[in-house]
Amino acid sequence: MNKQVTKQMVNIEINGKKLQVPQGTMVIEAADSAGMTIPRFCYHRKLSVAANCRMCLVDIEKMPKPVPACATPVTDGMKVLTHSAKALDAQKGVMEFLLINHPLDCPVCDQGGECDLQDTSMGFGLDRGRYHEPKRVLRDKDIGPLIATEMTRCIHCTRCVRFGQEIAGIMELGATGRGEHMRIGTYVERAVNSEMSGNVIDLCPVGALTSKPYRFHGRAWENIPIDSIAAHDCIGSNIHIEVRRNKVMRVLPRENNGINECWLSDRDRFSYTALDSDDRLTQPMIKQGDDWKAVDWPTALNYAVEGLKTVINKYDARHLGALVSPSSTLEEMYLLQKLMRGLGCDNIEHRLRQQDFSSDTASGAYPVLGLPVAELENLNAALLIGACIRKDQPIAAHRLRKAALKGANIMAINALDYDFNFPLAEMLVVSPADMLRSLAAICKVLMEEISSSEMPDGLSAILAAVEVNGTHRAIAHHLKSAEKAAVLIGTQAMSQNELAGIRALAGLIAESTNASLGSLSEGANALGAWLAGAVPHQGPGGATVENDKTAVLAKHLMACVLLNVEPELDCANASAAHDVVRHAEFVISMTSYMSENMKASADVLLPIAPFAETSGTLVNGAGDWQSFNGSCTPPGEARPGWKVLRVLGNLFELDGFEYLSSDEVRDELKVRCEGLELSPSGPWRCPSLDSGDGGLQRIGHLPMYAVDMLVRRAQPLQDTRDAIVAAIYLNAATAKRTGVANEDNVQAVQGSCSVSLPLVIDESIPDACVMIPVALEETSALGAAYGVIDLCK
Repeated sequence: MNKQVTKQMVNIEINGKKLQVPQGTMVIEAADSAGMTIPRFCYHRKLSVAANCRMCLVDIEKMPKPVPACATPVTDGMKVLTHSAKALDAQKGVMEFLLINHPLDCPVCDQGGECDLQDTSMGFGLDRGRYHEPKRVLRDKDIGPLIATEMTRCIHCTRCVRFGQEIAGIMELGATGRGEHMRIGTYVERAVNSEMSGNVIDLCPVGALTSKPYRFHGRAWENIPIDSIAAHDCIGSNIHIEVRRNKVMRVLPRENNGINECWLSDRDRFSYTALDSDDRLTQPMIKQGDDWKAVDWPTALNYAVEGLKTVINKYDARHLGALVSPSSTLEEMYLLQKLMRGLGCDNIEHRLRQQDFSSDTASGAYPVLGLPVAELENLNAALLIGACIRKDQPIAAHRLRKAALKGANIMAINALDYDFNFPLAEMLVVSPADMLRSLAAICKVLMEEISSSEMPDGLSAILAAVEVNGTHRAIAHHLKSAEKAAVLIGTQAMSQNELAGIRALAGLIAESTNASLGSLSEGANALGAWLAGAVPHQGPGGATVENDKTAVLAKHLMACVLLNVEPELDCANASAAHDVVRHAEFVISMTSYMSENMKASADVLLPIAPFAETSGTLVNGAGDWQSFNGSCTPPGEARPGWKVLRVLGNLFELDGFEYLSSDEVRDELKVRCEGLELSPSGPWRCPSLDSGDGGLQRIGHLPMYAVDMLVRRAQPLQDTRDAIVAAIYLNAATAKRTGVANEDNVQAVQGSCSVSLPLVIDESIPDACVMIPVALEETSALGAAYGVIDLCK
């Protein structure tokens, strides 16, 4: 399965040029490979052939009439003419028919300047219309906050329909009727909710589907495209940031067949809208008593330096701490850890949503994907553990969908019944406390032919305590029989209390089945953070650091440096993280945005540029170092984060902060990382299968549009269905058993923390579990994302 088949080559001739192409190639593909352009509307190289626009009609020798180049395979000796009189007459006739019902509204159409119909009509259209009958007019539909519709312009190419069926995996748009009565629309007036829906904007060859946030904001020819990298997941999609007059206008996909092909998730496409948020911090500020004062940079930086020095002198450097977003650039992370360690402190952490650090070792276990992104579609089997991959890493889900459609067995073990857009061979929905037992049961199947003396230390004892069912056996069989398999630990598993055990058993499953082991890590630069040394137990390039192994947020920190972090929203234990920062004597927040919580806990606010406005490097899960330049200058007095950290290093008179560009920072780190082996697993540590006290378990699901401070402020994304409402979700049986089934609002209690939220009955939640989303203002007063929780009326 999935083996490459060598195709026989055939000789053809297009417009007199002799070519050799693989047998079965369509004429339009052969022409494209030779640099010859054939007009088209419905054809797209990543979609199936529809051949319904007929714009690509060509003249083929010995054929009585023109044929569509997109649906005609080449044969040996074929002679094709794309510009003969017969071909041109056919193409011009098709163009005239397409324009019959098309409105003449190019001056007010957002597609103007990049419209395929507009461009093609210049070469194949008439200079005047011959149609004088009434034109078809359609009512526009509201299909959500991201896509604007002008369906009178639709030419029925069906690209959007095929995209939903073949790429997004959800048929949200469809066609009804025939001929000019054909309509493209949603089922029963629903909105389009796919996490990849914005791609239909790029696919639409006319102005029928356009970007709603960009609508009437500018013209394509006025924008300057800047190459960049998406900064919200571990895939690292390539993007164009289009800028006009130093303002980001929109974001488009940049083709990279090794990563995102020509697609882009909605999160990466529309997060730029947060750049104009009212929360933007554009001026350095310092707290004077209870009031905030805007100051210049020298004043703010000197105030920050003196504040840290005061804490160091009063206590010592070990009472300093730094929290950094896993989506910060490599350069920012490297310089921050260099600053902190230069001051004598190793308390730097990017794994903000992680609770279990017991597997931290000198060698570490790097959050690598385990294989190139493009190879996901060539897997024969994959096991997803704690992964809502469709929402957390949409491009990776697209790759796995391609594998599933080719016959791969994709399986999942999750704490929630997540919605996948591809068929699953096996699925287990278990409580977080039972996830280790499910993994141990799979290990038990794989170890049936191995004696206990050959097993890793302690394994035989825990395997004796688990029961195996048919699903466990099926998962083990699919992985073991696959030629190419992968075991992937997802983002949602990272916050679980049993993460070390999950990693240990997942590694054992991967080793026993010759599968690759990988992580679908949080943020855009988690692997880069490890390489840069943004962890307390490991320095840059894997250098060993001696420390007391205590989690940074479990220490009594007297001064904190926050880099693009809102502790109450970005940490696994929101309440505890907020308490740590609030009780610190001095807090520096390097941030692009300002919030009331930030103003209450910080002493200095330093405005820094988000990814679109700074240069830097992101390392994706596959280990690809992808550098980019800023697309525009930051507003007001905001500055790139690496520059601010460089100046702080100089003010502390530390060595090694004389950088002139972010490239110099990156290159210094790259030298330190040469020869580093990025192993996905650490030494074996036998997990414990404690079943807990049997109480209710919280599942702290991380919504896809709450992952970082930029996305949380992108209003079009917050208006979609995927912006989950803060509520208490549980199934009907659990609600009845806890006595809250008839309540509208319920109080959730974790230790001394509690919130009152609406009750929502959701049968996708396992028994004895309560799903309360994290990273939302309404739930930020609660404790750990995973753990025991109580419900009260």
